[in-house]
Amino acid sequence: MGIGGSDMYRQQILDHYKNPRNFGEIEDATFTHVGENPMCGDTIEMDVVLDDDEEVIERVAFRGDGCAISQASASMLSEQLAGMPVEDLEAMDRDDVIDMLGVDISPMRVKCAVLAEKVAQDGAEIYFGEKDVDRTTTEDDEE
Repeated sequence: MGIGGSDMYRQQILDHYKNPRNFGEIEDATFTHVGENPMCGDTIEMDVVLDDDEEVIERVAFRGDGCAISQASASMLSEQLAGMPVEDLEAMDRDDVIDMLGVDISPMRVKCAVLAEKVAQDGAEIYFGEKDVDRTTTEDDEE
């Protein structure tokens, strides 16, 4: 799997992969965005519902396909994002995601781990008119 760390965290990743939280679709989402990691074949589509003031994330759902790291990361992130201010989402970086996973991620797997974060961030930036892309990709990601 390309990860190191304690058995507890590895088990947590496998649990999120096999039993993803918030997996599905939100029909009345404030925004929906999709992204891919072409090197691994991961795809993630996220639906996000913002509060009436558009400052706090109320609900998140995702769907997709890919390796255990990408899908577990999306599941774990979907739990963390609920109740989070949008500005905190925008401030997240790859270290936050790796810390959330709790395991060492090999350089080749970092793009798998951060895909969901990038999809959520790009979706918010597109919604607020700060970015204009059709699809997020980790292909050119230098992080």
